[in-house]
Amino acid sequence: MEIEENYGNYIEVEMGKEIYEGIILPSPEAGTFLLKLDNGYNIGFNKKDVLKMKLIKKIEEKKKEFEVKISKDKPNVALVILGGTIAARLNPGKGGVDFVENPKDLFRFYPELFEIANVKKVEVPFMKGSENMDYKDWKKTAKVICELVNEKEISGVIVLQGTDTLHYTSSALSFFLNNLGKPVVLTYSQRSIDRGSSDATLNLICSARAAISNFSGVLVVGHANTNDEFCLGISGTKVRKMHSSRRDAFKPVNAEPFMKIYSDRIERISEHSLRNEKKKCALDNKFEEKIALLKFYPGQNPAILDYYSKEGYKGIVIEMLGLGHVATSGGRLSWIKKLKEVQQKGIFICAASQTIYGRLNPLVYVTGRELLETGVIYLEDMLAEVAYVKLGWVLGHKEWAKSRETVKEKMLENIAGEINKRLVE
Repeated sequence: MEIEENYGNYIEVEMGKEIYEGIILPSPEAGTFLLKLDNGYNIGFNKKDVLKMKLIKKIEEKKKEFEVKISKDKPNVALVILGGTIAARLNPGKGGVDFVENPKDLFRFYPELFEIANVKKVEVPFMKGSENMDYKDWKKTAKVICELVNEKEISGVIVLQGTDTLHYTSSALSFFLNNLGKPVVLTYSQRSIDRGSSDATLNLICSARAAISNFSGVLVVGHANTNDEFCLGISGTKVRKMHSSRRDAFKPVNAEPFMKIYSDRIERISEHSLRNEKKKCALDNKFEEKIALLKFYPGQNPAILDYYSKEGYKGIVIEMLGLGHVATSGGRLSWIKKLKEVQQKGIFICAASQTIYGRLNPLVYVTGRELLETGVIYLEDMLAEVAYVKLGWVLGHKEWAKSRETVKEKMLENIAGEINKRLVE
């Protein structure tokens, strides 16, 4: 059979005693081709090594028009689509995924959503892989969401985004959207919608349940485990992507999830704010671009801070070791002198922990006490990514940024549940 003429079709490949079945795809290397197996992974073959190939099924894509049905008996939700795997599908011709062309293409893969709620409005501010997003995208997204939640007919908003920086977005929305009285639910998928093992359908069903629930605030919803049992609803400032590929990639950190969400019900786990239709969302999306997130490693030269000072940075979050430590002895590798120097020049230095779990405590060891005396702001159990976003938001308010005491006060104020005072050390 001709390989080139069958790209996109389902075939059988015989290699000695091994037989493989999947969709045939072109390969960037001459003399080879790829096979997308049923488990979603690609495997490469050298044409010369193939004993036998057989066409099993021709795959012809038929696009069906999906009719969005509105029922007066169901609550209304709004959908904000930003991109990511959940808004993408397999392109057999290139062995990767493409974003869906319009919302109707997306809806026909998720008909279960319409059994729970009406998708009254759909907004697509942009379509990007989340690795390409920055603070300008967070600001734009927050503005769209704030306008949607203030519409009386909208019960809640569901946001679809890629996983890689979803916890940055959830943090930004938690600070940017003030006085929320309705749910803003971010969800995702690790595997594209046209794969049998996709996590997209359950995640979206659970998100719809959360969006019409009595919850108010920013929530990340996704698989609780690798099975299709239920989802967790996690605070937007206490969540982190903890696995590169598992379906239950997002976990709560230093806090309990707010809820378990099944396809037909919600079980509350911990206290959360309740829906209040009288509240009006107030947009506060000020953000200082000149901030950085820096990871300390053994032997790191503190002169790295000179770069940020030279480039005009206003604030830096340093991921420190253990309870909040960086090198304080060893001559040129001691950070004490340089930390004092850059802070005197007006840069705000905050500390978060590399351990992810647990709380910083600079008072336990001499090292921590020395660093605390330089003026470093220790951010308790706040996640480093959340600290980065919060620092940009705080310094974006110029009236706050004028005072070192005010910045410290705001960074240590528990504004969106980012600090857990009940956490046992």
